[in-house]
Amino acid sequence: MAITTIPILRHCCGSDCAATIASTKFDDQQVEQRASALQALGDETRLKMVQLLARHDSLCVCEIQEAFELGQPTVSHHLKILREAGLIDSQRRGKWAYYALRREALHDVAQHIQSLI
Repeated sequence: MAITTIPILRHCCGSDCAATIASTKFDDQQVEQRASALQALGDETRLKMVQLLARHDSLCVCEIQEAFELGQPTVSHHLKILREAGLIDSQRRGKWAYYALRREALHDVAQHIQSLI
């Protein structure tokens, strides 16, 4: 089977355009943080957890578990991913962990998406 190369004809907006695009710099740390947050939000269960936490100041892990038909290890796993993505905070109170939405982190992701459209 032969591989055919199809030339791409592109009309650039100016002679400096390619150089400008090629020199584009990204804040890799910021991109990594936002990608992590978007990946965490891409799961239906985690998105529901964020919606639940948005309605409360904080919730105990046992309260969160009551909202889902999942075992405690699975709920804790999802909360860990959200925490590592920087979308929620946790606080120990005795033997229980309480979780709260980091609204500023969610706001940052939303603003970034808004800036792209």
